[in-house]
Amino acid sequence: MDYDIKDSSLADGGRLRIEWAERDMPVLRSIKERFAKERPLEGRRISCCMHVTTETANLMKTLHAGGADVVLVASNPLSTQDDVAASLVLHEEIPVHAIKGEDNVTYYKHLKAAIAHKPQMTMDDGCDLVSMIHREHRDLLPDIIGGTEETTTGVIRLRAMAKDKALAFPVIAVNDAMTKHLFDNRYGTGQSTMDGVIRATNALIAGKNFVVGGYGWCSRGLAMRARGMGANVIVTEVDPLKALEAVMDGYRVMPMAEAAAIGDIFVTLTGDLHVVDKHHFEVMKDGAMVGNSGHFNVEINIPALEDMAVSKRRVRPFVDEYVLKDGRRIHILGEGRLINLAAAEGHPASVMDMSFANQALAGEYLVQHSKELSNNVFTVPEDIDHEIARLKLLSMGVIIDTLTEEQQVYLNSWTEGT
Repeated sequence: MDYDIKDSSLADGGRLRIEWAERDMPVLRSIKERFAKERPLEGRRISCCMHVTTETANLMKTLHAGGADVVLVASNPLSTQDDVAASLVLHEEIPVHAIKGEDNVTYYKHLKAAIAHKPQMTMDDGCDLVSMIHREHRDLLPDIIGGTEETTTGVIRLRAMAKDKALAFPVIAVNDAMTKHLFDNRYGTGQSTMDGVIRATNALIAGKNFVVGGYGWCSRGLAMRARGMGANVIVTEVDPLKALEAVMDGYRVMPMAEAAAIGDIFVTLTGDLHVVDKHHFEVMKDGAMVGNSGHFNVEINIPALEDMAVSKRRVRPFVDEYVLKDGRRIHILGEGRLINLAAAEGHPASVMDMSFANQALAGEYLVQHSKELSNNVFTVPEDIDHEIARLKLLSMGVIIDTLTEEQQVYLNSWTEGT
């Protein structure tokens, strides 16, 4: 078995953490049990480019139980949990190519390993794997029945590919499932991003001006958590509807150029580049802390800050201090990469339970229906989304009402008036 991990001696600790996460993933666990009996992915080669975490490990075990031949590589250089990677290799015999802190050369070498697997299906988190296959390995395209995409950034890239008629196989946007973005993005990203900021800085959040870049589902979650910890939350947006929603939710809304002068902590979550740019750094307070929880580190223009700085040093793990000519210090968290995975452990397992249940069932759906799908981006079928919500409620001991026959008839009719 070909693999590339940091240290195999970490495997036993990784297994314990994987087991701990599995306790909080009852929906995925029930799918794994069914997959082990039915083997719906039998013999399918699946290349997965995802964050190598305890929750992802349980998804890999589920796919493996379903009969898939799986390879896992990192989707971000700082998001790998090395003990988890070691456990998957040694205990589950699942090839992993991922090392926390890997440089760009190693990152792309690992992507090549996923491609060398000659996948029939892809599971991507950010679209790096899919875009590389389309750019450099088009000979593989005829054998790929489809793929899934985990995150907002990846879905944006895939929709651009589909718009340009460049997408060569169907992809299911797992990110857009209601049981994913309403919960994982809002509650998972909100909590884990705050966790990463605090672990990296040990800063008191109460009383700080906390600037949230964007007001999508991830940003909503972070704004909610920051306010809950006593911060004065400021939201920046380009979309008037989202900006209006932020105002109605009780946040201050202003341009980033205005927020830059008063913010203490900044976190971007937009999926776009240079949300924090040179002209923002020029007016920031001494000691400002700037992080990102969007998928790629392009949201903060770090090269511009490098040019502005007269010195740079690492003052804490995951905190780089840039000193400007006038003596002001700007602190970049986690090298501008996903701070919730760089400095913390990512989302809690209970919320990833739904996200990865979507991944597993979307993979099964592709095996069953890929021939019926065009080369486009599709949402998770509604019946799958609802079934995951039902199973999650069941695992939580929550019972809900069902419509009576009379109520169903009423909702489906148009003849009854007031």
